[in-house]
Amino acid sequence: MAKAPSTRPTAAELAAAQDKTIDDVIAPGLRVLFCGINPGLWSGATGHHFARPGNRFWPALFRSGFTPRPVRPDEQDELLRWGLGITNVAPRTTAKADELTPEELRAGGRALVERVARYRPRVLAVLGIGAYRTAFGRPRTTVGRQPESLGDTEVWVLPNPSGLNAHYTLDALAAEFRALREAVECTGRSAR
Repeated sequence: MAKAPSTRPTAAELAAAQDKTIDDVIAPGLRVLFCGINPGLWSGATGHHFARPGNRFWPALFRSGFTPRPVRPDEQDELLRWGLGITNVAPRTTAKADELTPEELRAGGRALVERVARYRPRVLAVLGIGAYRTAFGRPRTTVGRQPESLGDTEVWVLPNPSGLNAHYTLDALAAEFRALREAVECTGRSAR
């Protein structure tokens, strides 16, 4: 059961969230399907993606122009009306993404390919370069549009929005999200 937006999970609730899964925010034909590495414990405890305070996904989404107003994790289903969704490479919750094994990430990549084939988003945006490299066997991947697609779905790699990712400020993260949004809007299908 999802907690109310203003309620912080207790230590016991966070511990109990280990290895849980949360539902995707997904529908056929999305403009962009954002794909996290895996849900954190806050997400497992609340049932909301990118729920941990300090995660910059929601502010970057707004600052980049993907949403017309700031959106909270408990409002995640609102994304569908803007043609946006959320999924994860690996489904199980962990305290840190480095708790996932390479095989979990590769299996998650295979499952993600199947999910993309089923829902056919215009763009899959994977949020985490290391996870993408492992899941898809692309060790030289860089941030941005990728040369390969998944069927008709274009693939982008964006920086991990976790507050632990010190390589990107919120402004730099929002700039990468904005580049994707502008490419998607440029042609209505995304620039190739």
